[in-house]
Amino acid sequence: MKEMDIGKVSRWSGLPASTLRYYEEKGLIRSIGRNGLKRVFNESVIQRLSLIALGRAAGFSLDDIAGMLAADGQLAIDRAQLQERAEQLDRTIKRLSAVRDGLRHAATCPAESHLECPKFQQLMSLAARTAAKERSHPR
Repeated sequence: MKEMDIGKVSRWSGLPASTLRYYEEKGLIRSIGRNGLKRVFNESVIQRLSLIALGRAAGFSLDDIAGMLAADGQLAIDRAQLQERAEQLDRTIKRLSAVRDGLRHAATCPAESHLECPKFQQLMSLAARTAAKERSHPR
């Protein structure tokens, strides 16, 4: 079993030591001791940090991720939760694609004013509906 001090883990992961300490406080990772004042981790912390990074990239909160990481090092991932997240990402991609396409059209629209452009009007309406939906259903 290889050991890594917090500085080495920080360099490898690109995360500041303060984030690693915070992750430890939240129960996401666990040190195995100290070398002087520095925390020491088992090299398996690298895989755990990679899983945390994947979860964050997918939009999971740290609390969600903590629920997926069992204390014994095993994973406890709810497949239904993954499916729901994938569906949320599909909806987000669809919405952002519509916004992107609308912006591209607005950039080249021959209308004298963007407010005269039907596509730009649709884009504004989509943005207003999305904002209203987010206000009524906060995460």
